[in-house]
Amino acid sequence: MVSFNGLDMGMGSLPRLSDAKTRSISAENFTGEKGKAAMATEGTGALCARDLGLGWKISPSVILPKESVFTLADIAGPGAIQHMWMTTFPTQWRNLILRFYWDQEEAPSVEVPFGDFFCNGWCERTNVNSIPVAVNPAGGMNSYWVMPFRKHAKVTVENRAAEDVVLYYQIDYTLTEVPEDAAYFHAQWNRSNPVKYKDVHTILDGVSGKGHYVGTYLAWQVNNSGWWGEGELKFYLDGDKQFPTICGTGTEDYFGGAWNFEQPKGEYHPFSTAFLGLPQVTKPDGLYRSQQRFGMYRWHVMDPIRFEEDLRITVQALGWRSEGRYLPQQDDIASVAYWYQAEPHAPYQPLPGKNHLEVI
Repeated sequence: MVSFNGLDMGMGSLPRLSDAKTRSISAENFTGEKGKAAMATEGTGALCARDLGLGWKISPSVILPKESVFTLADIAGPGAIQHMWMTTFPTQWRNLILRFYWDQEEAPSVEVPFGDFFCNGWCERTNVNSIPVAVNPAGGMNSYWVMPFRKHAKVTVENRAAEDVVLYYQIDYTLTEVPEDAAYFHAQWNRSNPVKYKDVHTILDGVSGKGHYVGTYLAWQVNNSGWWGEGELKFYLDGDKQFPTICGTGTEDYFGGAWNFEQPKGEYHPFSTAFLGLPQVTKPDGLYRSQQRFGMYRWHVMDPIRFEEDLRITVQALGWRSEGRYLPQQDDIASVAYWYQAEPHAPYQPLPGKNHLEVI
């Protein structure tokens, strides 16, 4: 039995024996079957292995045909995905859409562009050193979110690009009994480009059911001068309407920083820790790069936000104007919300087309 209690999944549980079965899916074993890996006779490495033959890295990756959907994993349960590693070229990260389906549901529980899911929303590599998500040189994308399923799991990637894309990937999972109280993993992307004047960016809305919220990623482009992070994050729980149950004190505060992330004076200080970070600060270059861009994450692993019926989350884009007054800003904000909940989940709004996803 694998425990999905966050404390039991730590180093302290490693000595415990289990009847769970470890399996892995990659281009060297598309089904994850026992004893069926490294048997490919054709693949993206076949030419390189022409002098060596069977078993010598003949199929290390897949080619995703343009404007098509490819199934990365199709797994009969019960079990849980425990780790995913993927890599491809950054230019296409917004054109690749990851979708995860649990127990043969029709609507995906995860629907997020590739880079954003791994806290790299700007199609430029940045390292992330956290527990649920780790991105390592030079673009190794890792997820350690535990994703239980009872009957079936399917992971797909849609290539919306006008060209084929090469993807390397490995999905590590366990076949085991799933506790009755284990919820299903969900993630959803949203973008405001720009945020409307005196409005907010909605990180998550329309959630119904019982669950707990576990993480936020924001890709934030500032469209004016000055400090931009005075805005509050608000969590509307279980029937909250005009006023939320949880309200933070500022954007940098929610992501674990303080005082504009400014250290030393006059500079942003990127950081990446186990549960929160500002790993990406992209500065204007005086030519083609005109706005400052930021990537931030906050994992509610140690402090999940519980809800019984529904959940809505917003963030204000708020800076400063003359005479010590707040300035409602019109920034470009894309977000990923991560949470667990009991199924069925409310269907998501359709993901917009390529032009709305594009980093511009």
